[in-house]
Amino acid sequence: MKPRSASYVKRMRPSILLPMPFNQSLGLVSLVVRDYDQALSFFVGKLGFVLMEDTPVPKQDKRWVVVKPNGGQGASLLLAQASTPDQAKAIGNQTGGRVFLFLYTDNFWRDYENFKGKGVEFIRLPEDQRHGIVAVFKDLCGNQWDLIQPNDKNRSWRP
Repeated sequence: MKPRSASYVKRMRPSILLPMPFNQSLGLVSLVVRDYDQALSFFVGKLGFVLMEDTPVPKQDKRWVVVKPNGGQGASLLLAQASTPDQAKAIGNQTGGRVFLFLYTDNFWRDYENFKGKGVEFIRLPEDQRHGIVAVFKDLCGNQWDLIQPNDKNRSWRP
């Protein structure tokens, strides 16, 4: 397909180019897991997340399972049990070995010690970095997470 000129785009889709007052937010992030109940045990039982919804979807032989960090204002996690071989291959490696999710906290040491006490595996010890105190842990499937207490230099943190 031939690229369109800027004037064509402006003529055909002017609303895209005009500033519009609206709000957007990231609502859910899908996390592919082996088993719903094992995932709930980890996220609710070990990390202290809140179960927002657990609704059967019989037509698709699935459940709609949503958890959210306790007191969190950001996106929630949709725990999605793998239902195909391709989905199963992504379990624990959704980002090819990079840190996948960033769990912000208002008290790093409280959460770090609590998680360690519940058997959460940390693969990078706490470190005071330019953007805050951070340590890396693995979830029950092997995905890497940052536990981070942002400081004033962290521009992505807006409590």
